[in-house]
Amino acid sequence: MPIRRAKRAESLYAAVEGSDLVVTPDAPLASAINRRLDRPHFGTFATTPRRLAAGRREQAEDRRAFLELVTSTDRDWKAVAYAVGNVLQCWEHTGRLDAILEYDAYVDDATREVVAGMRTLRTTSKRLTEYEIDEGRSVAVVGHDQLTALERGVLPESFDRVDLFTDEAFDAPPFHVFESATDVVAALLETVSPSNAENVAVVLDGGGRYSSLVESAFEAADIPFYGGPGFADDPHHRAFVRLLRLCFRGSETTVGDAAPVLSQLGIDVPVADRERRIEAVDGAGAAWLRSFRDAAADRTFAAALDAYATEAGVDLSRLDEELRRLGLADEPVTEAAVDRLAYYLQTYEVPVDADNEGVLLADAKSSAYVDRPVVFHLGMGEAWTHSAPQRPWVDTEAQFDRYVGDFQRLLQSGDRRYYLVQDAAGGEPITPCLYLGDLLDDEFERFSDLDSVEHRRRPRPTGEGFDRQPTGVEPESVETVSQSALDSYVNSPRDYLFDRLLDAPDRERFVEGNLFHDFAEFYVNHPDAVAAADTGDLVDAMLAEAAAFFPADDEPLRRRTYRVGLELITAYLDEAAPESDDFLTPASGRGTNFFADYFDEPVDSPLTERWFEDASLGLKGKIDLVRSPTHLLDYKSGRRNRASQVVGGAATDPPADAPNFQAALYLAYYRSVRPDERLEFTFFHFLEPMADAIAGEADLDDALTTVTYHPVAFDEYVASREAYERLLDGYADCRETFADLGYEAYEEILSPLRFPETTDRGELRDSAFAARFTDAVDAATASGVDAEKGVDQAIRELNGARRRAFFREDLDAFESFVGERLDELNERRAGEERFPVDGLGGEPNYRRVDNRDLLLEGDR
Repeated sequence: MPIRRAKRAESLYAAVEGSDLVVTPDAPLASAINRRLDRPHFGTFATTPRRLAAGRREQAEDRRAFLELVTSTDRDWKAVAYAVGNVLQCWEHTGRLDAILEYDAYVDDATREVVAGMRTLRTTSKRLTEYEIDEGRSVAVVGHDQLTALERGVLPESFDRVDLFTDEAFDAPPFHVFESATDVVAALLETVSPSNAENVAVVLDGGGRYSSLVESAFEAADIPFYGGPGFADDPHHRAFVRLLRLCFRGSETTVGDAAPVLSQLGIDVPVADRERRIEAVDGAGAAWLRSFRDAAADRTFAAALDAYATEAGVDLSRLDEELRRLGLADEPVTEAAVDRLAYYLQTYEVPVDADNEGVLLADAKSSAYVDRPVVFHLGMGEAWTHSAPQRPWVDTEAQFDRYVGDFQRLLQSGDRRYYLVQDAAGGEPITPCLYLGDLLDDEFERFSDLDSVEHRRRPRPTGEGFDRQPTGVEPESVETVSQSALDSYVNSPRDYLFDRLLDAPDRERFVEGNLFHDFAEFYVNHPDAVAAADTGDLVDAMLAEAAAFFPADDEPLRRRTYRVGLELITAYLDEAAPESDDFLTPASGRGTNFFADYFDEPVDSPLTERWFEDASLGLKGKIDLVRSPTHLLDYKSGRRNRASQVVGGAATDPPADAPNFQAALYLAYYRSVRPDERLEFTFFHFLEPMADAIAGEADLDDALTTVTYHPVAFDEYVASREAYERLLDGYADCRETFADLGYEAYEEILSPLRFPETTDRGELRDSAFAARFTDAVDAATASGVDAEKGVDQAIRELNGARRRAFFREDLDAFESFVGERLDELNERRAGEERFPVDGLGGEPNYRRVDNRDLLLEGDR
């Protein structure tokens, strides 16, 4: 069905101006009709049934009934709230208080108690049940179908019906489609100002992201508004409840957990401490939190609120009043009581005193009519759709018709109306409000399928927002990049940028990882000092250093992990001791070492923690251990990866889903130091065999992953004796075939051939290379040799070698890739373009980002 044209307030007034009383389904419409009243009128003219019966502004009777009943019963608050909601809803749709008792599935002791209690409460529903309109008055009812059974009960037998809609269709304006929610709000700000705020209304999902974005934007622009944040949204109310919850979290509570509370108290804490436990942090803020927590069990809610308000320097008398209404003010602070308070604040809207000035923010699911000249409708997605009450006493079809009717009227509010929407988020289309599907004849899946105007992102104005002052300083170029920075930049340039702009907290895994690295470095320098020390003492020292990041209950597990880690590192270095360091220059002495300080011994071996920075390659990093002139080693505390995963992580065209360029970067640098040499890079995942180590069966080989760099092109390698020897150590048919063939014939066959670029096994088998290779080998081997199968196994083995090692062209491509990224990075640093959210491979791997809350969806 088409959108029916709603009658304007002037038209409705013209239809009812001769009546003594006008009944409307909602208060804003009644107020709009009253504002058109052009003659003296004694008493109420236009009003809602509830205001008519109560004789005052409507109140949230579910909250009022809950407050009255919960203080007179020992029942669980959630049970009381559930029963109150059911009783009032059933009363609304049937017109009788005790009607719910006819539905056995919804009747229990709590429900019976609520029904009995509400017989004596002077709720608005009770007043509606008792109220009768004087038969002598002429009554007009606007939108009779929008009234519920309880509301219709006040109507006299005779009254005039006035329809809310005409017989004409409403020609809706186009949807204005923007690329992101921030662009929608920016467009809104271009029109709204403090001078016209009284003429503007904004309709949005009151609990959605547009609500907070619009409120923040209006506050920043000093535009007055009302209808926004409620009682529970007050930052100090939220902080107080969060503070009470922290009192029962135990010793694992971190500074980051308490950061919102500390912020409201005006206390700044170092970013580095955010992941440390409050128990292990010094400072006035942490000390006050510990003091408040320790005293909480002996305080009442009123005393706890007073302590918070005193520290914050604010007046929280309104929250104190609510605690007294709930009967909590003089109750001791317990975890169960805090849960009840939080549930109440989440469930009921507590009225607040606010100036009704400025832009009106209207909730799309609570409003049906907005009487402002200019109305902006924001979002208009699925969140605008009501959840139909799934109760047997509700006529769902009639209720749905009410929802659709309200929605149609809401769309037509205002003399000028604008529908500002977003077409997609996170690469997925945004589904328009489901009511549009019933009202529009067109088939559509997203807003751009309808009559719409697309708005591309425009350059942001420079005269607004943050003040800018030219510094006269040229941006400093980035000359070199580390492996971690390159990984982050390729995954998401925007995340990389925030990593450079923002301080990062110390993290448990980094602190523990550094301790193990420091131990390995120290052991290479002073094995005798470690051998003479008690391992338990070393573990105690590590535990003390990392204790701020874990609760005391974790100590036994960590003690075992630290001990096994130290033992495995020691065992490996004893077994594979580094060779002479004659080939290296002296160490640079960069950084500090925990165990060097512990033993009061220097660490100066050029073999360990070898820093490098090469501007010609654009690379920098630190090599954990130079095992030999051609072999590098890096310690890892995480899970072991296969060699193919290491090589795959260094892919550049396209980059891997989880890029990891460490091996490629270190080998690219080291080949410049030792050109034309075969190099190896080993990852020692020293905690990998921990379970076997505890059982006394650890095999250090299970902890090692080694990748090789061959200083030749892969096609050269394929024809080399090393590759040939590899085939002789391979599958049975492969061994038989190439043993019969011999190396001279093997080299002669493969030297002119070029191995395909693909790594797909099926494509390799179907390639011209495979056909020529097979034919040549078959012709050069004995008849009893299965050359076809042998060659197939050989191709598989050679392809595996390519996937598990680096070759000259791989590192050449990597060096070019680094150069391109540095040029691109410096252009972005110079302001030539924004740092995008998406990396080279498209949408970033969000498991690998550090600043997820700063990466806005749809903002590319």
